[in-house]
Amino acid sequence: MALRGGFHYSAKRWQDQVILLTGIWLIVSPWVFNYPASSPPAINATIAGIILAVLAAFDLYKTYVWAVLLNVVAGAWVAVSPWLLDIIPDRTMTTSLLVSGLATVVLGLWELRSDPELHSQWTKSGATG
Repeated sequence: MALRGGFHYSAKRWQDQVILLTGIWLIVSPWVFNYPASSPPAINATIAGIILAVLAAFDLYKTYVWAVLLNVVAGAWVAVSPWLLDIIPDRTMTTSLLVSGLATVVLGLWELRSDPELHSQWTKSGATG
């Protein structure tokens, strides 16, 4: 694994790069869709986007199981938040949140399953039998 600009670069960590972009998308999506900054969908998308982006950027620097798991949980929140915030009639934001959340969950689980460094951390923590 090569070190590039202070970040560990590996083809195995492409999922974090996509999650980072997904987080950035969530941060800017309220402006793209012209939502008032104080509206619940905009606040939700912005906060969730910041969480996803920060965790993914951190994970690109140093991979930890807990950071990937937090991103999976945050992605699950993003996916179900349209129902919890009662914004289902708003198809544009609902679609954005649902797709972004599901993508984050799938990418996080994929990374957990495929990254040998995460496997060794998981095994050392005693999380597997």
